[in-house]
Amino acid sequence: MKQTLQLRLGQHLTMTPQLQQAIRLLQLSTLDLKQEIQETLDSNLMLETEEEGATREQLDGAERRQTGEEPKNLSPGDNANEQNDVNNEQEVNGADGTMPEELPVDSGWDDVYDSTLPPTSGNSGQDADSDYITQRRSARSLHDYLLWQLNLTPFSDTDREIAMAIVEGINEDGYLTTKLEEILLDRQEEELGLNEVEAVLHRIQQFDPPGVAARDPRECLLIQLDQFQEESRRLQQARALVRDHFELLAQQDHSQIKRQLKVSDDELKEITQLIRSLTPRPGTLVSEMEPQYVVPDVFVSKRNGVWQVDLNPESTPKLRINPEYAKLIRRADNGDDNTYLKNHLQEARWFIKSLVSRNQTLLRVASKIVEFQRGFLEHGAEAMRPLVLRDIAEALEMHESTISRVTTQKYMHTPRGTLEFKYFFSSHVSTAGGGECSATAIRALIKKLTAAEKPEKPLSDNKIASILAEQGIKVARRTVAKYRESMAIPPSNERKRLI
Repeated sequence: MKQTLQLRLGQHLTMTPQLQQAIRLLQLSTLDLKQEIQETLDSNLMLETEEEGATREQLDGAERRQTGEEPKNLSPGDNANEQNDVNNEQEVNGADGTMPEELPVDSGWDDVYDSTLPPTSGNSGQDADSDYITQRRSARSLHDYLLWQLNLTPFSDTDREIAMAIVEGINEDGYLTTKLEEILLDRQEEELGLNEVEAVLHRIQQFDPPGVAARDPRECLLIQLDQFQEESRRLQQARALVRDHFELLAQQDHSQIKRQLKVSDDELKEITQLIRSLTPRPGTLVSEMEPQYVVPDVFVSKRNGVWQVDLNPESTPKLRINPEYAKLIRRADNGDDNTYLKNHLQEARWFIKSLVSRNQTLLRVASKIVEFQRGFLEHGAEAMRPLVLRDIAEALEMHESTISRVTTQKYMHTPRGTLEFKYFFSSHVSTAGGGECSATAIRALIKKLTAAEKPEKPLSDNKIASILAEQGIKVARRTVAKYRESMAIPPSNERKRLI
């Protein structure tokens, strides 16, 4: 095959680096965006935050005052402010603005100079302005709490090693996930028996919180019941129910339970009430996780009868071009240093422009979502309208991919809580009147119906579907079951109880 050269003319779309940067910033969450901004600030000398610029200007002003240089292009008000700064500085450092050689013997440093650190001790009102982050204690895990109790309990060296292995095998819910045979297998050279390992386990099961180190929910409840006083009402019957008829208890089969225990309805109520006072997951009573706060991107509030959307000023720092470095650029100079400054200046301008574009797009999309879902903000989840990305894209004349990027990992602070943008989008179900009802509204109705049902006669999925059909919402029984399971609501036979 003969090789030849050919010329062809054509057109194709090419994404510029500026557009790629704008798209990448648009899909970042608030935390990722802050990290991206910090990395850009560290790599680009032309960029600085407004706080850094204000601090630098104050330091430059103080340096000019110390050298006797008069500031240029200042208004009378600025001169008055600088004079106040000079007076304040003389009050701190002395009449002539210099530091004395030594302090009087009967005075301390804080008597003459202001401390830059907030107070760290005392219980007066002065501590109110100190940084709350420094006052937070670290979270205490269940593992640390059990080790602390283990160190206070007398054990032999061998038993202590077994106890350590048991504590290591306890999960966050407080259950022992490691089998005793595995612990025994790791210590075959010590000639131990399974009875000795079980004896150590029983000692660990006496630790706080009650029920810890249990191997299953049945054992967990029995451990907690054993810590009640023997004269407690219905204690023996509760133990018999958990020990011998735990499956009937899990299935809420009240008729079989009454037949096996030979008790009446009132007695069964007292027994189940005692069991319900126990904790099926004891580890949650101790484990304290560090709170993870969601930083909202926008705030939604109602002012003068109109819903308003505002950007969160704390989500992104305000950036600007460093004026001192920008003055060093010479237009006609093509030297390496000057080219380096020009490139950084151009990149800084692109970055600031991309941030501005991101904020504008975010505000437009959030405002349009609020406009569509005004009923939710005023009446709750039952008034949620069906909404898809295409609706917002057509209303704003944008592409669906852009709307998808904007609504991913972005949060909106509303009077009904801080919600992700994706929460306001849901599919729809046709109603009998020819309208549409969103899946979120149907879930809210199902949750409302199950919360108001009678405990002794809960609503089945068929009954919920018929109630919704009476309200004009036609959904199948399997659809009701799917929505119910998505909200972690158990079926009717598991929701049935006497109290």
